[in-house]
Amino acid sequence: MKKYSTVLLDADDTIFDFTACEGEALRLAFDKYGFQLNENIRKAYTMINKDLWEQFEKGLIDKATVINRRFRILFDRFEIKGNKDGFEEVYQEFMGMQHIFIDGAEQIIEYLYKRYDLYIVTNGVTKTQRRRIRESGIEPFIRRIFVSEEAGYQKPMKEYFDYCFERIENANRDETIIIGDSLSSDIKGGNNAGITTCWFNPKSLINTTDSKVDIEIKSLDELYEIL
Repeated sequence: MKKYSTVLLDADDTIFDFTACEGEALRLAFDKYGFQLNENIRKAYTMINKDLWEQFEKGLIDKATVINRRFRILFDRFEIKGNKDGFEEVYQEFMGMQHIFIDGAEQIIEYLYKRYDLYIVTNGVTKTQRRRIRESGIEPFIRRIFVSEEAGYQKPMKEYFDYCFERIENANRDETIIIGDSLSSDIKGGNNAGITTCWFNPKSLINTTDSKVDIEIKSLDELYEIL
């Protein structure tokens, strides 16, 4: 078994149930503005948001474009009328309050904290991500949180990981593993960084990309045997 000293852990859909968090934040924001939310709108928003963030990962658009477009596209598609001033900010505020964990996430974080230098690597909005991690109670177990907005680069860019490793004490890429759910962001990023990759794949998806997976797990509990 390879020896590791450093673990880079993704946030959304690896430790936090992003779909559940997103759905609750959306419900609260729609309620505040008096808009009607149904399952079709919720699913549409999920797809719009996912598509825009994937474009961001590929460097096709910047983060501001993601933030500025997602609700405009949604509201136009469903012809949602009314005052929408500040909706994005309100949504982000509610999103920052959501920290619903993937099964076993809290326990595995405490386990890893005792054995490795543990870091969070995440794309997203700095204020939102930092608040979620702080209010979830896991911040004391994390040595540092690396958010793409602060780095000026995003996963899977090599420059993002260079930024991280410049700030990791006694960094050794040969002893570093990244754990995440996204082939295009976490696993491809790990490939670009030259570190071991662990794909969290609870839905048993097929890897049809060129991202190289070193280890694949379907449950976070499998990490007890690997690490």
